[in-house]
Amino acid sequence: MPIPISIPIQAREFLMIPGPTPVPDAVLEAIARHPIGHRSAEFSKVVEDVTANLKWLGQTESDVAVLTASGTGGMEAAISNTVSPGDKVLSLVCGVFGERWAKIAEAFGAQVERLKVAPGTAIGADSLEEKLQSGSYAAVTITHNETSTGVINDLQKLVAVCKKHNVLSIVDAVTSFGAVPLPIDEWGVDVLVTGSQKALMLPPGLGIIFFGERAWAAKANCKSHSFYFDLAKYRKSTKENSTPFTPNVSLFCGLQASLKMIKDEGAESIAARHHRLRKTLRAGLEAMGLQLFVDESCASPTITAIKPPEGITVDAIRKSLKGQYRITVADGQEELKGQIFRIGHMGYVSDRDILMTLACLEATLTQLGYHTEPGKAMQAAAQLLAAR
Repeated sequence: MPIPISIPIQAREFLMIPGPTPVPDAVLEAIARHPIGHRSAEFSKVVEDVTANLKWLGQTESDVAVLTASGTGGMEAAISNTVSPGDKVLSLVCGVFGERWAKIAEAFGAQVERLKVAPGTAIGADSLEEKLQSGSYAAVTITHNETSTGVINDLQKLVAVCKKHNVLSIVDAVTSFGAVPLPIDEWGVDVLVTGSQKALMLPPGLGIIFFGERAWAAKANCKSHSFYFDLAKYRKSTKENSTPFTPNVSLFCGLQASLKMIKDEGAESIAARHHRLRKTLRAGLEAMGLQLFVDESCASPTITAIKPPEGITVDAIRKSLKGQYRITVADGQEELKGQIFRIGHMGYVSDRDILMTLACLEATLTQLGYHTEPGKAMQAAAQLLAAR
């Protein structure tokens, strides 16, 4: 007699959250290689490739450093290398990660002022202009894509205002870099930070920072101190295709593979895909009668936030999606916890994944007692896809 199988076959968990995001097999295979020496010629070639392709993706001649750290580590490096105790810093806050900039700057002794807007809305360039006219600031911290709400700010306009007033722009592009057009040099971004586990299609563990000439000038006069995050060390090592400290060799190799995939697809194609994913998902959600948290005018191409139907909790939606379909979506953060759920659609995500998520969400909401016309969400999404 055959031996009965006692362990059920489980479908793999599918991440539809704002990070970490799905990782392609080719990247996983690169990460799974036996580690190579981080002072070897072989690894120097990896560093050389990664540096060149990151600059290509950011359309920049700025120096780039790859840190073995999270995106928040990159944010700390950005502040500790440019902001001195007592400097006036203006932090643009439209959610959790805009506030994180402010807290990091405060930790390094800056005098921080916050320009805040309600969650779900974007920071206006006019508001920034008015603020910069009324005071003298050393730097402005900007969140390009606010992960906690699904808002994308008009970075080009905000940076232009900073340049006009000769103020350093320090940008969190953790959930935008690699998914949307972001020409660092053309827009004049001084410092830009991103992370590995978003549109770059890697597991968490690498922080990436671009540092322009105005940022180096600020560093020359900076009174803050850092050892591990001293970007002068990284600048020197990167020119030698090396790193100042022991890096995460495996993730570096994965980044080399993911950047090759990104280059093969093409930056314009990737931006078009993310725009399409946003549009398709929003159309399906609205067809279900769900209320979106962010207006179309500032809706992120990588994250969509949704209010739950009346009488159904975010917790119930998340538990049902994960328990029955192995699909993970995110809760809101801090004051928005339990008020919204968030669907990530960045990096290694396709039209198929959006259709799958819509179908499973419709089934979940129906089971939880929400009345929606069966198949209407899929029809709305499919019509958009057919028209492209």
